[in-house]
Amino acid sequence: MYRTSKKIILSAVYSLSALIFIILSVLLTPLTLSNNANIYIFIITAILFLAVIFCANKALKYLLNFAQKHTIESGETRLLNEFIDRLRFSYSRDDFVNTVSDVLEKKGDCSVIVIDREKNYVLYNSPSRISTSESVHRTIDLNYPATWEDGFYFFDKNIGVISKSSHARGFFLCYQKNHVFVFCKYTRLFDTDVYDRLYEEYKRFISRTRTIGTLSEISDTTKEWEQLAITQQSFLPQRIPSIPKLKIATYYRPLVNVSGDYYSILPIDKSRTLLMLGDVSGKGLPAALIMGLVMNTVQIIEDKNDLVSVIHSVDKAIKGMHLQDKYTVLFLGIVDTDRMTIRYINASMSDPIILSPSPNGYRIKPLTSNASLVGILDMGDVSVAEKRLFRGDVILMATDGVSEVMDENGVELGDTDIYKKTLQMGAAKEPQKMVDDIVDLIMKYNGDKKLHDDVTMMIAKVGY
Repeated sequence: MYRTSKKIILSAVYSLSALIFIILSVLLTPLTLSNNANIYIFIITAILFLAVIFCANKALKYLLNFAQKHTIESGETRLLNEFIDRLRFSYSRDDFVNTVSDVLEKKGDCSVIVIDREKNYVLYNSPSRISTSESVHRTIDLNYPATWEDGFYFFDKNIGVISKSSHARGFFLCYQKNHVFVFCKYTRLFDTDVYDRLYEEYKRFISRTRTIGTLSEISDTTKEWEQLAITQQSFLPQRIPSIPKLKIATYYRPLVNVSGDYYSILPIDKSRTLLMLGDVSGKGLPAALIMGLVMNTVQIIEDKNDLVSVIHSVDKAIKGMHLQDKYTVLFLGIVDTDRMTIRYINASMSDPIILSPSPNGYRIKPLTSNASLVGILDMGDVSVAEKRLFRGDVILMATDGVSEVMDENGVELGDTDIYKKTLQMGAAKEPQKMVDDIVDLIMKYNGDKKLHDDVTMMIAKVGY
């Protein structure tokens, strides 16, 4: 329905815009032409064209939003949208079952069967006549084996696959041998565009639960900590993306095999890039789980430009794990190399700064905290701060494992002039060379003793 409405709206707006443009062009073209008539006509036509395009885009945006709210976001389709929203923050099979029960069963009067085809085991079925029927289960076993191709499908009253949702009595999701059958007598009323989103979210859920399950299984034996560390590090960027007008270098050194430190570099479009760096409280498996959870949550959020929604989603995800006293400090910043700005939320990270070139050397401008700890307290209203950037500015983000390194007298590195001078002198260099200088300083300042915390940093240089 939405797809059809979209086609009608596009056709109507474009046709009406063309008609208006032609009518106005005729009306405003002078009847008698002078020597400068060609210039006059060109100017009038150009102005009209831009005005019509501007108005058409505004009208198109309004009408498409209107159509979406009255199709995908309203009526029966709202049920599947609510299920998708709940599924986005489900991290275990129990979470999934609760979401099925609360939304599909109680609100939608649907029946659901969940099958792990790899083990050929029914993980869940609704307490209804259809989903508990032996004949239904036999038909499913016969028609939908473990080799069934991944995707979503519609089925009829005989549980056979059909191509049109208008005659469907339910739908079927299949991903990596995980099968979900939803029996719903009004399936025909759901807007078909919602199934693509539902299937993508289901794939993310399966991947997420497998990752968390892998971490939990590995942690059962201390002999497998190295494998756990490899799994955890796979969450981090495997290479630095090539971004116009932005050079980036990173450093990551866990204290032990696993770490609560994390970072990510996520290009949003050709000019905007999301930089993230954070530190989970504590050490060991709980910190590693939270680290992976944060990384996954940010990855799957579609609108990464909405930093407030991003940080609230991370907060909700951590609280949903119910791990006592676990939280994260976190810096989220969007660097826009066209507007030359950084929009950011600093959730209690102590060290992010901008080093800006000036006639007297590099000036240090702090990116001060403007949000509380994430995952343990009520965050309340969160605001986004913005700073102007200039060519040659260097953005430094680091966990406290950098600034809190101590010398033999117990003096922290971040409180010393040598640290400040190292930053100011390194800011003129390539980001990777600056990272190397800071790492060398950490090791020398610590007296080549064993470090007492994870060390993670990211340096981004703007305009090159």
